[in-house]
Amino acid sequence: MTTEKLRVAAIDLGTNSFHMIIVEESKEKGIVEIDRVKDMICIGRGSISTKMLDEEAMESGIAALKNFLILALQHGVASENVIAFATSAIREAKNRGDFLRRIRAETGLKVKVISGKEEAEFIYYGVRNAVKIGKTADLLFDIGGGSVEFVLVDIRGVQLLESRKIGVSRMRERFVTTEPIAGHEIKMLEQFFAAEMVSAVEKATELKVTRAIASSGTAQNIARMIRSMNGRESDVSLNNSTFTRKEFQALYKVVLPLGAAERKKVTGLDEKRVDFIVPGLILVDMIFRLFNLEEIVISDSALREGMVLHYLKSRFSTVLKPSDEEELDIRRESVNELGFRCDWNRDHAEHIAGLSLQLFDKLAAVHRLEKPYRELLEYASLLHNIGVVISITAHHKHSQYIIMNGELRGFSPSEIDVIGHVVRYHRKSQPSEKHIAYSILKPVHKRAVDVLSGILRLANGLERGHRQNVQKISVEVKGSAITLYLKTRYEPDIEIWAANLLKPWLETVLHKTIVIEYGLK
Repeated sequence: MTTEKLRVAAIDLGTNSFHMIIVEESKEKGIVEIDRVKDMICIGRGSISTKMLDEEAMESGIAALKNFLILALQHGVASENVIAFATSAIREAKNRGDFLRRIRAETGLKVKVISGKEEAEFIYYGVRNAVKIGKTADLLFDIGGGSVEFVLVDIRGVQLLESRKIGVSRMRERFVTTEPIAGHEIKMLEQFFAAEMVSAVEKATELKVTRAIASSGTAQNIARMIRSMNGRESDVSLNNSTFTRKEFQALYKVVLPLGAAERKKVTGLDEKRVDFIVPGLILVDMIFRLFNLEEIVISDSALREGMVLHYLKSRFSTVLKPSDEEELDIRRESVNELGFRCDWNRDHAEHIAGLSLQLFDKLAAVHRLEKPYRELLEYASLLHNIGVVISITAHHKHSQYIIMNGELRGFSPSEIDVIGHVVRYHRKSQPSEKHIAYSILKPVHKRAVDVLSGILRLANGLERGHRQNVQKISVEVKGSAITLYLKTRYEPDIEIWAANLLKPWLETVLHKTIVIEYGLK
């Protein structure tokens, strides 16, 4: 990888929307999003049946692309680093050649038409960079206007790449003629979806799929509507959030009987998706039923992000293939990227993380937290000081804010909550029910925050001199007392002094007295 910064713009000419994402890539910070824009062109309007792109839609599309290119130029993207792909509607149109030539003539942009299988590949690259793919088999699906892509992946790699012509615009144009939708039209849609998903369902059954990951605006809009329906904030990042089958059914029963005018009043529903949400809901209902799922995870990365990743990999001669299943630690990568963006002191942060993990391991019999919390403690330790980029004063609060809003990839919202709160309480005030954000955490997460913040406080004290003096910690637990024995490079006077100031919270949480000694036992 080059150490220089590179900016890339990726444009997706979809059936309903044209999208552009602009990213900056560098060795230390990784891939950072600079800007994104969307325009609901509906290039596929009427073309599903006629196979001809509408003149007005083509003109609107070219105008949008001109604006996209101006924005990319303003962000410092070189013209050779603007990539553009067209999907279902343009792929199938008889006059696509005319449209692509007009785009080239009027904008200079060369658009590549990709196959359904290529589209599924790009979606896979994007999703796996935002949601950690499990050790068991996962179903990935992306609901577009013209097509829906299905990817089945397990620990061995990609097992199925499939694109089906069941996108929400296509299905609405073909089957929906009434408002609200009639019962017989729902039945026709259900039967059509079931027939088109047979091979994916059979393969998923063979692989024992237990989880689905959904990308695309339709899935995100459904998740946002469910959040609004449940009284939760709907404008925060949806990445790695989930909705259950029960939550979805509650939304389905409310929205499906509504006419277009009534749907416009539904909180959380994008007004430009008022017409397309009906086939979208029916499709997701069938996916829940046919794949026998209990919940769906949302990915905010998909085709465009996959296009960027593939472009960058290709540029540096590491061609990415579906079989290329090197272990991707997107969580650690994302944490490191956020640290670099905040100009962190990496050596200091990593030393504190090492001390925190030693304490977690040696005190396991006392705190009895499950192993997944160990990883969250490490990431909290790595990011505990990033708030100094804003201000040293109250930097623990600034750090929490950055973590909560830093769009960390691969983490569930509850995991980000835990990391953020551990960082919030690594200094100054202790966790308190008076703090609203802490008070609404689940009890199991509150206890984890209590223990982990106590450990991080102590580790922070043991690195007070920023000299990486404490190398190893051994622990002895006797009755109500815990004794820490330190192996150090120098006299640890300042470290023991600081740790003694910061140990009371952990003593309170563990109901033990902590004594710190110089020299390993």
